Amino acid sequence: MKRTKLGTAAAAAVLAGAIAVAATGPAAAQERVRWKMASSYTTSLDIIGPNGKYITEMIRKMSDGRFDIRFFEPNALVPALQVFDAVSQGSVDASYTTAGFHVGKIPALAFFSSVPFGPGVGEYLAWLRYGGGNEIYRELYAEHDIIGRHCGIVVAEASGWFKEPIESAEQLKGKKMRFFGLGARVMQKMGVSTQLLAPADIYPALERGVIDATELSFPSIDLNFGYYQIAKHYYFPGWHQQSSLVELIAHKPKYDALPDSFKTMIDVACGEAMINTLAFGESKQAKALETLKSKGVTVHRWPQEFLDQLAVAWEQVIEEEVAKDPVFARVYDSYAKFRAEFAVWKDHGYLK
Repeated sequence: MKRTKLGTAAAAAVLAGAIAVAATGPAAAQERVRWKMASSYTTSLDIIGPNGKYITEMIRKMSDGRFDIRFFEPNALVPALQVFDAVSQGSVDASYTTAGFHVGKIPALAFFSSVPFGPGVGEYLAWLRYGGGNEIYRELYAEHDIIGRHCGIVVAEASGWFKEPIESAEQLKGKKMRFFGLGARVMQKMGVSTQLLAPADIYPALERGVIDATELSFPSIDLNFGYYQIAKHYYFPGWHQQSSLVELIAHKPKYDALPDSFKTMIDVACGEAMINTLAFGESKQAKALETLKSKGVTVHRWPQEFLDQLAVAWEQVIEEEVAKDPVFARVYDSYAKFRAEFAVWKDHGYLK
């Protein structure tokens, strides 16, 4: 009996020791993770800006503080438009940004940010989640040791602030304009000299005459940046950004080392952020437009003739990019095929 009791006691001691070792081993070490996240967007940027912290706070709460992603404003760790290399190399763990800022690295990433004359929110998400878009998106990033998750989608944008009315396409020729994504290529076809500036750099460039005109986002964001103080003519619709995506990207080796529960928390937080940015964005634009009008802004809608010219220029851009870049061609093929299939449902199910 003594042997049995001793054996039982010994077994219990061994089991307790094993539990103690497991609790202090690699798995437990993974349960407390601290990341640094460099942002391309300042928190002062309406809706999009605070969304970065909103994501990290949700993850912190879901993990009871065990997964803590610290948010850093643009330029605190790396410049706003240089986060791709920092994340790829692992010098920062993650970034809150948009794929449209990385088209200098991978031109086809533009399809995962916004597309000229592109889909509305429902159609866009359908292609990404169930039409093969996300599979390509993740594959492109994986080649650079990056993982990406879309963490926000925002409403249709304006298409430009100008200091004088634009009454013909001829007036655009020779203008210097801040413009984003593939829309910039379209504007170049119209004779515009474009450059991509981080949001915080636009106002001083417009004020000093470095650029003649600009676009950035939707009314509530543009209002906060005060472009109306320099340019009084505000043009719609945002043909280049009918819906736009922001993302969280992370260094893939660090992401792969996370427990599955933490990976799921990223997905859940990003899913909630998608809903919140969309709903919040839609709720604020009418009031923002009225405020801008009260400040002397004239709101214009491009005539259909002008939009048709832009659409022709967009088709030319597509042909050129597809011809020179097989990756771009592959993404466009997936995107275009899905849109053609979706059109059957869109034409039957929705009001024109």
